[in-house]
Amino acid sequence: MKLINLTFITALIWSSCTQNKSNTILPIYGNREPVTKTVNGKTVTDTVYQTIPDFKFVNQYGKEITRKSLDGSIYVADFFFTSCPSICPVMHRNMLNVYNEFKTSGNVKIISHSIDPKHDSVPVLKSYAEKLGITGNNWWFLQGDKEATYKLAGNYLTAVQEDKNAPGGFVHAGYFILVDKQKRIRGTYDGTNADEVQNLIGDIKTLQNEPSNSIAQ
Repeated sequence: MKLINLTFITALIWSSCTQNKSNTILPIYGNREPVTKTVNGKTVTDTVYQTIPDFKFVNQYGKEITRKSLDGSIYVADFFFTSCPSICPVMHRNMLNVYNEFKTSGNVKIISHSIDPKHDSVPVLKSYAEKLGITGNNWWFLQGDKEATYKLAGNYLTAVQEDKNAPGGFVHAGYFILVDKQKRIRGTYDGTNADEVQNLIGDIKTLQNEPSNSIAQ
């Protein structure tokens, strides 16, 4: 049943990432809720969008990283494990294109959550980053409580699970999730597909130029 659920979620994400690519303003994904309030004696209705909740993990330098650490940044998130024998190496080779494109921009970060924190210690993550040629604080490799990581994946509209029959012992969707400065999901992209990653790069640039009050419904 868990594998069926993962497949279903992946199908939904794939459907969403093929839409709205031609729009100047990127859509917002996830749940939304109308909230009515009174402003200057008038009743107005605002839309409250789903955002990424707070979290607390440690990066490859041993530094604590929370939701607040990403304040003021557009960021891309993914889920991986360093011993992954299948899609992770392809994903991170493609993510290097994102890293190289924006590493001097000052307002774009990448966070990669390990789904195997027991193996992926801080030294292991640091070695992994160094092998990719990653330095500085533009791309963080994070590890922490496994249950918290798996729950957080759901907030990113993706899913991970342990499966002893899967390559490396884990099943996960290889998506890159684009999050804006307000912690709202603005796009999902197949991290194993170079064309999709190029779309991601273009959409990051769109977000960089997006007026704060321009939102696609």
